[in-house]
Amino acid sequence: MEVKIGVQHAPREIVLESGLAAEELESVIAAALSGESQLLSLTDVKGRKVLVPTDRLSYVDIGEPSTRKVGFGA
Repeated sequence: MEVKIGVQHAPREIVLESGLAAEELESVIAAALSGESQLLSLTDVKGRKVLVPTDRLSYVDIGEPSTRKVGFGA
């Protein structure tokens, strides 16, 4: 799933491709926002870990994975 994270006082959003399903991502994000932890921790499909302080989150957008188009008709 493609995840876009908006961070307060940051000019760009964080975009990553996660191997988790939408329901799993939503539960991880909800747990972080409920105050259980001070960091939102997500790992992308390449193994890189993204840590964002929960008090700095503006929004989290969970969407479909992006498909790469090949060829001139793309």
